Amino acid sequence: MAYSSSTQDFVALSDLHPNLARPNVIGVVIGKTDVRGFPDRKNIGSERYTFSFTIRDSPSDFINVNCWGREEYIRSLSESFRVGDCVTIENPLVQSKEAEREEKFSPVTPSCYKLLLSENHSVVKASSCYGRDTKLLCLLHLPVKDPQDYYSLGDIIANGQSLDGRILNVLAAVMSVGEPKYFMTLDKRKGQRCEVKLYDETEMSFPIVCWDNESIQLAQSWIPRETVIFASDVRINFDKFRNCMIATVISKTIITTNPETAEANVLFSFIKESAQSGTLHDKLKEQSKESINLETIVDVYTVKQLKEKAFQSDGKLEPVYGIIYGYISTLDIDDNASKVVRNRCSICRFIVNEMSNTCTFCSDVSSDSKSTFASFDILVDLTDHTGTLYSCYLSDCVAEETLGCTVHEFLALAEDKKTALKWQLLLERSKIYFKVTLSSTWRTGLKVNVLSCKLADPREASWSLLGK
Repeated sequence: MAYSSSTQDFVALSDLHPNLARPNVIGVVIGKTDVRGFPDRKNIGSERYTFSFTIRDSPSDFINVNCWGREEYIRSLSESFRVGDCVTIENPLVQSKEAEREEKFSPVTPSCYKLLLSENHSVVKASSCYGRDTKLLCLLHLPVKDPQDYYSLGDIIANGQSLDGRILNVLAAVMSVGEPKYFMTLDKRKGQRCEVKLYDETEMSFPIVCWDNESIQLAQSWIPRETVIFASDVRINFDKFRNCMIATVISKTIITTNPETAEANVLFSFIKESAQSGTLHDKLKEQSKESINLETIVDVYTVKQLKEKAFQSDGKLEPVYGIIYGYISTLDIDDNASKVVRNRCSICRFIVNEMSNTCTFCSDVSSDSKSTFASFDILVDLTDHTGTLYSCYLSDCVAEETLGCTVHEFLALAEDKKTALKWQLLLERSKIYFKVTLSSTWRTGLKVNVLSCKLADPREASWSLLGK
């Protein structure tokens, strides 16, 4: 079988063999690794660069493609397409694969072969699948493994450490997608990490961790509480630090977003039913408290140090978590309740439109099943002996803990009681945990989220002031 276009014929992946002269193939990219460098044995002191990807042209046929070459060529080629794009490959080298050795680190494929691309002889062209055969586009939603061959999250937790180190498949919905965090390794290489929380009918919160740019970019496209994924060949481990089981995306992993299978449809139904019934709301509120472990935040900053760190980052600041010993210098909670309390959607927790009191994010859910709830949404100024952070975000559960009352208790207070509450908190030396990100849309250029604000131990605050 061969595919054809207006300019050339393509060999089906199932018809590939090493004796073909100058074959051309077409497929949709279903998996991709990051670029890596290795010492070049032929040129001591220099490096060769490589990355690999997997293409598919039918429900039963997909193949791994390995690319080697100069750093400039490999990085340019890698950046020219993403998972979900359609690519044509001209004149690849068709080579028999050593399955036992190679598939320890690469996706398992049904093909007996692999494709090798060289800078001098092969050409890769990328384009959107929307401009190609719709059959290719549909392949993005078909898992590469048996759709019934997976562990539920509850099964993983129930089996516990007996699964430590195992490679298996997971079908689950996306509860939340964390922000990518960037770091430098001991050998001065840049690294990144992103954690996604999954859920299904058996477990409401299970972490899966991405360490490579490709899977992190894919994860950023997922919509919490709407997206379902089938992750084939993820590694399961017991995290001793958190005392729980976790999944990790590895080089063998292929993730199918919103799979079109009977098993996934059951999970889609569960997502919608649990959202409409409001059962997710309490769990989401609980998760918002637990999503960041304050015990892991130990770096202490002054306001001046924090501003210097942010504005010397050339616009590439990764989220900064830390502690400030200071006080709330502005807290306008006795002025206008509409500036302090906002309505959120009970399904997705997004702030709803003030005029219509409707959520545009959950537009596909019937209005009869949606409701809103009141939540704190307060801007405060934080000050220490070196300066002030303006318009910091104090919201939801953290605001309730800081004020010592729920939203409904606050709204029931008389105006003089609200003023008294304000002066209980203003100018009191506090231990303030925060998260800071750069934001061009935020009025100060810095978006500061208060994670906790409690009265500081006087001795601890004094030591911090003295720099101890």
